[in-house]
Formats: sequence, C-alpha cells, structure tokens
Amino acid sequence: MSSSWGTHIKLSIFGESHGGGIGAVLDGIPAGEAIDLDALHAFAKRRAPGNSLASTARKEEDLPEILSGLVNGITCGTPLAAVIRNTDTRSQDYRRTQTLARPGHADYTGYLRYGGHNDIRGGGHFSGRLTAPLVFAGGICKQILEHRGIFIGAHLLAIHGVQDSPFDPVHLSQEELLCAGKRDFPVLDEQAGHRMQVEIEKARLACDSVGGTIECAVLGLPAGVGSPMFDGVENVLSSILFGIPAVKGLEFGEGFGVSSLFGSENNDAFYMDGEEVKTRTNRHGGILGGITSGMPLILRVAMKPTPSIAKEQQTIDYVHRQDASLSIVGRHDPCLAVRAVPCVEAAVAVGLLELLCMHGRI
Repeated sequence: MSSSWGTHIKLSIFGESHGGGIGAVLDGIPAGEAIDLDALHAFAKRRAPGNSLASTARKEEDLPEILSGLVNGITCGTPLAAVIRNTDTRSQDYRRTQTLARPGHADYTGYLRYGGHNDIRGGGHFSGRLTAPLVFAGGICKQILEHRGIFIGAHLLAIHGVQDSPFDPVHLSQEELLCAGKRDFPVLDEQAGHRMQVEIEKARLACDSVGGTIECAVLGLPAGVGSPMFDGVENVLSSILFGIPAVKGLEFGEGFGVSSLFGSENNDAFYMDGEEVKTRTNRHGGILGGITSGMPLILRVAMKPTPSIAKEQQTIDYVHRQDASLSIVGRHDPCLAVRAVPCVEAAVAVGLLELLCMHGRI
C-alpha cells in the first residue's frame, strides 16, 4: 500500500487533513523500550502549526493519543498505534475551488488516480498535515536510537538565498547537532535565522511563499550498516524522506557538488585514530557503497515553496474541462521548510531503525 512503509519496522499512516483525525501504526518496535512522553510531545510541538508568522494560522496541539503498544511508558512489542485529532478545520475554504486544479498540488493527479473520490479538503491524504503522525513515529524511533547512543539533528540550511552555517561534516559535536532543535527557529546561526525570517515575512506579505533546504546529520551510527545496490543506506532513507510532501531533492555528503571535482579532490583519505578508522574529510557523507563508514552521516533535503498562495494563478477546471483562474484562500505556511525540520529527523529515525533491525544490530 502507498501509505505503508518498511519491512522490519513497518509504518502505516492514515487519515486526511480535514477528517476526524490522522494517525500511525508502528509495528516491529522492540519490547522493553522506555518512552519519555514529555520528550515525545516536545518533539511533536516543533512541527505543530500556529506558533509563528512563518507557519499556518491553523491551531492544532498535535498530541498523539496512544491506543496500543505502550504499557506504563514501556513498549510491549505489539503494534504501537496512535491517533491525532483534527480540531481546527475550515473545510468551507475548499468548496469554491473543489474542481479547480490548484497549481503545485495533487488535486488533478489525485482526481485521476482515485476517479474523483479523493478528499480535496486541505489536500486530504496528500496534505503536509500527514507529517504529524510521521513525527510521532519518528519520535518513538529517535528515542530507541538514543538509548543506543545514536543521535539525529537537523537545521534550516538555506531559505531564499539566506544561508545558515553548515554542520561540520568531520568534527560535528553532539551539542552542535542538537542545538537548532532547541530553538524557536531551527538554525545554528541565529543572525542568519533572523534574515531568513525577514525573507519569509516578505513572501507572506506579497501573498507568496518560499522554499528551503534542510540539513540533517547523525552521530553514533556504527560502521558496517547497509548493503550495496538496492538496500543501501541512501536507498532506504530516500524512500521514506520522499514521503514528506514538498520534498523535491535529496543529496548525501557533498551531493551534486562531487560532479565538479577531481577524484583526488573527492576521495576522503583514511587514517587510524587510535583503534578507530576515520577519514580526514567527509565528502562521502558517512556512506560508502551503501554502507555506513562510521563518520557522521550527512544529508540535505530540498523543499519546494508552499504551493498554496493567494496570488492569482492560471489553471483549469478538470471536471468541466475549461480554463480558469483562482486565488487560494485558507491558512497556509509561507515556508514549509521551517516546520519540516523535525519531519526530516523523524523520517531518518524510522529509516535508520529499519536498517539496524535489518542487519541484526537491534
């Protein structure tokens, strides 16, 4: 099924943006894992809407109601299921445009795929709202990984030409890795963050939106996890990261930058650091041949601008087969990338737990 993922860690996400609720079922989680619900709620709050001008005005607490799989705060080995209620919907905003193909949305393609029966309110099952249960599932997986000394962090690397400081790919500390996630605006350089917020506000006032790039890193991941060809670390992580709506690009390590380098420039020299094998640089992003090298895992995700904008756009009425124009009303993020930072962390956490279970490391 399209909304289910994984073999060892199986994740299924259900619901629509304006339905009664959304949720997730997470199967394969090991028994006996202590889950800090306060930390889980704090992680969910990072994605929750309505907390700043950089997000939609829709107010949702996004608190998961755990239905099964957790007893006295400890996983019991059975499927972990949770529902998140939708409490602040305004479905009337979508009546006027229900047969118009909103540019950048899946209205038309969803109409074709489901014969016109898809829920178009708020984007239905295509909505970024469906990342709330992903963050729930990823928050559980993050804690299980942290119990084993594996930590995941991310930050906004760029917004509309404004750059944050990148992670140090070789000497990344746990403090640097996690600091952006503790801030109201998830950046390493707070001055750059202020400039990003100015660009987002300019777009909002112009009834427009901006995209962005998110950088994510992982520390403590053991070497030797992954496989060549089709079950590599890049393959597995890509398959779940592209489940985040608005993700349009993904690169690992130096990414597309390697295409302009000589082999002598791109190759990372190995050396012995006591008993540990390390590389002096990390253009490979912690992955060689689909297998972890023990260096920090580094990846970057490109997020498109929010397609829901109030500017008038040209489109079609796909039912009556005629040209049309529309201005989208409703409550929308002027920059999706801001609230997508914990979504990227969550997807990486689920993917890494799958890989570790696949290779018998958990």
